[in-house]
Amino acid sequence: MPKVELTIPEHLEMQIAQMVERGEFVNREEAVEDLLSTGIKAYKTSGPQDEEEPGGFEDDGMMGHDDEYVF
Repeated sequence: MPKVELTIPEHLEMQIAQMVERGEFVNREEAVEDLLSTGIKAYKTSGPQDEEEPGGFEDDGMMGHDDEYVF
């Protein structure tokens, strides 16, 4: 099986460690593999979200800022 090295945020590492401690997974490797597989399946089910929906909001907000919408 190919090996992959990745860096994840501390909060995700803590969540994975907690799941292993609770016995939801045997070890970190199993947890990461299962969670990644589940995420890929969910992505395939929902598909990429790049297509714009008619009547949707603009990506850069109503006022030209990423996090600002005015209603």
